[in-house]
Amino acid sequence: MRRRASRGGDDADVDMTPMLDIVFIMLIFFIVTATFLDEKGIDLTQPPPPPDVDEPLNPKPAISVYVDSKNRCSVDGVGSECDRVILTVESLLADKPGANIILKVHEAAETRHLVGLKDSFDAKGQDTKIEIIKG
Repeated sequence: MRRRASRGGDDADVDMTPMLDIVFIMLIFFIVTATFLDEKGIDLTQPPPPPDVDEPLNPKPAISVYVDSKNRCSVDGVGSECDRVILTVESLLADKPGANIILKVHEAAETRHLVGLKDSFDAKGQDTKIEIIKG
């Protein structure tokens, strides 16, 4: 009986160089074609307190918008639907032209109310000041 001589093992090597070339070409392509967005955030830092200077005789009027911890909105102490706050403020601005808008938000309120109101006021060109109420 004749025995088969075992072959010394077939070394089937796969050349990885072309695959690495393709991977690097794709990497360079995606880096070059990627677009980077410049997203703006809301600055929540509190301004420093004003220096002790005599207050002007005629201070600008202010409109206060408040969002409480249960996500209820009010404008100058009068309850309002959160999606109607902008209309309420616009009607008050007709009576108080040039008034400052102070956006007071409880820290437990949903962030979407703060962002939505701030974006709406900014879109209308109205300057707002943000105050976060703790407690």
